[in-house]
Amino acid sequence: MESQCPNPQTIPETPPSSNPISRLSANIVQRVTRNLGFHSKWAELNGAMGDLGTYIPIVLALTLAKDLNLGTTLIFTGIYNVITGAVYGVPMPVQPMKSIAAVAISDSSDFNIPEIMAAGICTGAILLVLGVTGLMQMVYKFIPLSVVRGIQLSQGLSFAMSAVKYIRKVQDFSKSKSMGNRQWLGLDGMVLAIVCAGFITFINGAGQERNQSEEAIVDEERNVRRKRTRKIMATIPSAFIIFLLGVVLAFIRRPKVVNDIKFGPSVMEIVKITGHSWKEGFIKGTIPQLPLSVLNSVIAVCKLSSDLFPGREFSATSVSVTVGLMNLVGCWFGAMPCCHGAGGLAGQYKFGGRSGGCVALLGAAKMMLGLVLGTSLVTILHQFPVGILGVLLLFAGIELAMTCRDMNSKQESFVMLICTAVSLVGSSAALGFVCGMLVHVLLKLRTPCMP
Repeated sequence: MESQCPNPQTIPETPPSSNPISRLSANIVQRVTRNLGFHSKWAELNGAMGDLGTYIPIVLALTLAKDLNLGTTLIFTGIYNVITGAVYGVPMPVQPMKSIAAVAISDSSDFNIPEIMAAGICTGAILLVLGVTGLMQMVYKFIPLSVVRGIQLSQGLSFAMSAVKYIRKVQDFSKSKSMGNRQWLGLDGMVLAIVCAGFITFINGAGQERNQSEEAIVDEERNVRRKRTRKIMATIPSAFIIFLLGVVLAFIRRPKVVNDIKFGPSVMEIVKITGHSWKEGFIKGTIPQLPLSVLNSVIAVCKLSSDLFPGREFSATSVSVTVGLMNLVGCWFGAMPCCHGAGGLAGQYKFGGRSGGCVALLGAAKMMLGLVLGTSLVTILHQFPVGILGVLLLFAGIELAMTCRDMNSKQESFVMLICTAVSLVGSSAALGFVCGMLVHVLLKLRTPCMP
């Protein structure tokens, strides 16, 4: 019997590409296209709002208190959003460096724009070195999950408590202080915030379970009506609707704000940093910011990405490098020091963000506002209802805090809660980390001694 295999000489071979650069370019384009693709346009748009509860208050405070160039900050952070969305393919956030911002707002005289930018550049340079040398990846593998969960829980609860403060108290962002109690009624009253929180809770619920049991899936398939209702509600962009409401109310609260708007981008200038500014920026800004950046912006983000997006875990090396590069470029032009953050990732996931297109969309909006309105946008943000920002921040904080529910053993919960308590009371993630690691080691040493 003759073989049915065709003669290989008669089969025309596809010539391999003689240009490896073309193949590499095609692969990059294909990957970027996949990373920026929308899973659901309304869900991604809604998810883009999940980080604004953190972003707007800090940017507004620095603009009012230290004359931060808002237009430049919007343009650069918008570029960061688009690039990180294209690189990671998940809603990787771009957030302000909170410790540096806190020092700048609380220090009225000796910590101004040159010192802020120096602190951001120094922090970025250290993170870049840690990433390139592989030391950050070693740290990531060394830290136990219970300590990471403690940092995430403390950060989530800190966001939630700040959110409640925004809702209950009148805020003076330029001085980072809470004033008197907020009125119940009005365009920025507590009733408005409560109604907005109730609306988001009704639409989004407590969030989807990432590990849904087979029985639950069968029940959903049997209950067609419930499934149809959930599908309809999932298309409602609750956070985006609330944000648009806040924009409308900002113009209603002060209609003359339109007269203060000036079209055109802000003038970009290289920040002049003196030797004194480098010294003050490093001591007052970089030193307190660095532990928070390592723990929350890199370690916690990597762990949370693996929890939310199985199979898409990112290396601590790559995340550390992107944070470093962002600040080594933008801070020289006066853009706010930035990092990634577990809270922003949790918030964007909570409201439906599932792809890099989510943050790319947000980034495009930031760039457009920065180019069209520039710094004059601060007049609108100053009228934005703070209670609504508190509502958005509240859900982001709760979503981040809920990641700790996988601590099943008493020993893991014990370490996590000690780390959380010290971080919250001492307002220091670094101190909480040290205490959590110490307790973890002591418990490990104690285990062999037990009968």
